[in-house]
Amino acid sequence: MAEKLMKYTDAVAKYDPVFGLEVHVELSTNTKLFCPAHIEFGGEPNSQLTPVSLGLPGSLPVVNKTAIDYAIKLGLALHCDIAEWSQFARKNYFYPDMPRDYQISQFDKPLNGEGYLDVELDDGSVFRVDIERAHVEDDAGKNTHLGGSDGRIEGANHSLVDYNRAGVPLIEIVTKPIAGAGERTPEVAGAYVRAIRDIVRALNISHARMEQGNMRADVNISLHKKGEPLGTRSETKNVNTFKGIEKTLVYEIRRQAAILEDGGEVLQETRHWDESKQATAGGRAKSDANDYRYFPDPDLVMVHVTRDHIEELRKQMPEMPRERRARLKEEWGFTDLQMRDALNADALDLIEETIAAGAQPAGARKWWLGEISREANERGVSLEELPITPQDVAEVEQLIKSGQLNDKLAKQTVSGVLSGEGKPSEVVAKHGYQVVSDDGALEAAVDDALKANPDIVAKLQAGNMKPMGAIIGAVMRATKGQADAKTVNKIVMQRIAK
Repeated sequence: MAEKLMKYTDAVAKYDPVFGLEVHVELSTNTKLFCPAHIEFGGEPNSQLTPVSLGLPGSLPVVNKTAIDYAIKLGLALHCDIAEWSQFARKNYFYPDMPRDYQISQFDKPLNGEGYLDVELDDGSVFRVDIERAHVEDDAGKNTHLGGSDGRIEGANHSLVDYNRAGVPLIEIVTKPIAGAGERTPEVAGAYVRAIRDIVRALNISHARMEQGNMRADVNISLHKKGEPLGTRSETKNVNTFKGIEKTLVYEIRRQAAILEDGGEVLQETRHWDESKQATAGGRAKSDANDYRYFPDPDLVMVHVTRDHIEELRKQMPEMPRERRARLKEEWGFTDLQMRDALNADALDLIEETIAAGAQPAGARKWWLGEISREANERGVSLEELPITPQDVAEVEQLIKSGQLNDKLAKQTVSGVLSGEGKPSEVVAKHGYQVVSDDGALEAAVDDALKANPDIVAKLQAGNMKPMGAIIGAVMRATKGQADAKTVNKIVMQRIAK
């Protein structure tokens, strides 16, 4: 039975949303957090294991120093208070993908304490998100439910467990309750998680591929009326797309508002986002911190990080994404809208590499946000997954600049590269792409087109230039698209003048 929903604009007019996000970021270390098991996405199930990651009796964890350094760098980027002494704790709960029956996490003594992140929204305004902590923990394994219709446990008749992911280092970034966003709550949440993704990639501490589970978010939301206590929250677990995060908040605001409006009570529970139904679905009653019976892990000593080491890591920090975007926008002469389009298409790095390879900013933007982006959308893949490189795009731009290709031939060349025919020069050679530069051949083609269209000639002679495209199109067909449109236009004007 479908849940009752209130219209979104009515919901946010009557109730103030207060939300929070727990963003889980897998670190791109070579080995796991507490053992030397190798990490590789997509490996044979249950092949990246050690006694520690399986939780076998007598096995002892040893902290991965690189993971701690990565966590400190993220803490610096998020303006966190970094603790000289932090401690790992056991978070006790039973789940089939948790081989020890407890997770090694951090509780009352996290590595990264309070911080904040200023998030830039589409209209250029900035919203500050306060961060409670960014602690280190190890990931669980992965359950695969079989026999059901959508891969979920509901309707499945059996499940398989892959422990390869168990023990992979994670940073969990927990916000403080976020109020004041109102109707822009989904936008702020999406922008915040995108900003986290950009930061960890800039720091080179995570691949942050949401489709691979490198990064995911738990989405908390409650509603209350102004002047009243905070409402009961729901927590939608493991949402792994930006749009999913935004849609989860929209749906939960509408759902909770409808419950409150009918005098009901919102349950404190975990939920799941169902992409096929575009809705959240109820799970289990939400546990509070004391339900996990946290206590210091007796197998691990406290982590001591000196101030000198923190300052050494601070010196290694790269330019942060927001500052980098402002610099590139000015250098490239992009408008705010053009820069936002590049960011939304996840094309900023590709455009920068294309420019570094010799292309002009306008040309690089045109290709990545035009033909190539359309191809990526049709294939359902990211721009980076397409078989074309920034160097290929820069080579096409050079061929246009040298006069060897016109826009039409350039598009055909790019299409050939995307089809796997090779580098741009190889595609050009294979198909014989070459702009017709023989004035005699172009003049003859123009004369034939004018002779075949006397009515258009009369309009052009009368000063009506609208039909010019028909003549240029006829010449293009006659030259198999290899004529230069500007040259053709020039010849036509010369003929009309005579």
